[in-house]
Amino acid sequence: MSGINYDLTKIKALAFDVDGVLSPSTIPMDEEGNPMRMVNIKDGYALQLAAKCGYRLAIITGGKARATDVRYSALGIQDIFQGVAKKLPCLETWMLDNALRPEEVIYMGDDIPDLPALRHVGLPCAPRDSASEVLATASYISRFDGGYGCVRDVVEQLLRANGQWLSDAKAFGW
Repeated sequence: MSGINYDLTKIKALAFDVDGVLSPSTIPMDEEGNPMRMVNIKDGYALQLAAKCGYRLAIITGGKARATDVRYSALGIQDIFQGVAKKLPCLETWMLDNALRPEEVIYMGDDIPDLPALRHVGLPCAPRDSASEVLATASYISRFDGGYGCVRDVVEQLLRANGQWLSDAKAFGW
């Protein structure tokens, strides 16, 4: 049983912000001022399983880091957009390129730059520690903070609702 009040059988695609969603809001920096993001292994497991199950996945982030490309492409995410100052036009183009309607898309963001994208999709989601404006906009608020399993929470509920969570051999490997 899902805690998400939405018909998850409609969902074909998911898009995520990075900082504050796939990584915690607090990010250590190296001596040159480059962010050194943490990742959640359970989020990663869920993402790679969603990719194997045929969902279209995207990363849309204002940040720029080679590690982001390496990490998320290794999980099967083909659409990684970095250095995106305005996320809605990027999301709209991605949806158009993949013939996706808003009601078929989940977007998960945590801060003010994510608001236009959150308002454009059928299922706007947010980590528990998101900005108050994002929490007021989200249809689903995870019980987990950004970087600490909020992505796993949403993806697992989606896959369970569609009978794809641990449903065959592809679930038991990377």
